[in-house]
Amino acid sequence: MNEFVPCLTRRWDGSELALITLGDPLLDDYLVFVAARARVNTWLAIASDLKIFFEVVGKAPAAVSAVDVFGFLSAQRAPRRGNTVVRLEDGETGLAARTIARRLSSVRGLYAYLAARGDAGVTSNPVPGSLAARRPGARRGRGGVPLVRTPRTLPRVLSPGEVGALVDALRTRRDRAMVEAMVLGGLRRCEVLGLRLEDVNAGERRLFVAEGKGGRQRLVPVSARFFASLGGYLDLERPATASTTRVFVVLKGPRRGQPLSAAGVDEILDGARARAGLARATCHQLRHTCFTRLREAGMALEAIQAQAGHASIESTRLYLHLANGWLEQEYLRATQAIDAQIDAQIDAQIDAQIDAQIASAQDGAR
Repeated sequence: MNEFVPCLTRRWDGSELALITLGDPLLDDYLVFVAARARVNTWLAIASDLKIFFEVVGKAPAAVSAVDVFGFLSAQRAPRRGNTVVRLEDGETGLAARTIARRLSSVRGLYAYLAARGDAGVTSNPVPGSLAARRPGARRGRGGVPLVRTPRTLPRVLSPGEVGALVDALRTRRDRAMVEAMVLGGLRRCEVLGLRLEDVNAGERRLFVAEGKGGRQRLVPVSARFFASLGGYLDLERPATASTTRVFVVLKGPRRGQPLSAAGVDEILDGARARAGLARATCHQLRHTCFTRLREAGMALEAIQAQAGHASIESTRLYLHLANGWLEQEYLRATQAIDAQIDAQIDAQIDAQIDAQIASAQDGAR
């Protein structure tokens, strides 16, 4: 029989999420700690990950060992729809590696917190950061073999035709402005929802992103097309009695005038995608599409980094590979240089042979 069964509950303060609990004092304290330093979506994701972990393990936090962690890992990798059904992307039968890695990261963060407290009965983190390398002195990655190998896949982007079909399938000016903020300005979903009226500078065609990832703020230019859609929404659709300074709000129903939620944006996008007959179209794919097109148009990688709000240029480099023609152009440039070197070597060899023949003929004539 399980010693501990978590129960995820949420407490709301109007339209704002005020508290998340799992029914254990240590877990609830940790969630309060997370709430003070993370965004709502991250807070919810960590709470969900911990709920799933303790449902599988069935033990109180202080009783969990590394054996339980490996048992959880095996359960997450177990087939979901039979041994013969696999995902096309990675050929796996269980949960995606990225999902498992994220859940382990959430659990590792919990135990780092409990060990640092010193009063929770936890002296070490039961979630290994990695396994030891195969031989002494060998290093793979950062100090060993990771518990979960996550594939390094390129994100998918939408073609210009797909973007056009998606935008045409949107039903309101508000929805069009939100999608254009992502596909023309590269904003994340949370950044779009976090925009306030005072963050909009229509005169300079710039947006102030006050709630960027990692707490990083930035000013980003956005196309005039976005500001045209935004102006139409603010003038004709946004309720004058809205109870918030958030730009994007609910237009109908009992929550009319209140901030739009992430689930609401996803519902809007899913409906437009279905009406447009597209197989895929997510908020993050719109963001990837934006930066891919900017790179194809010749925008410098450092400028894309600033536009995207990436802390590291390494996160931006993937758009080199997504941009059509970049790799081909680089390859052609390199092969042309190689061919020129080979041609020069052949010419030099031919010249040397000719010189040798001339010298031999001159010696014979003497």
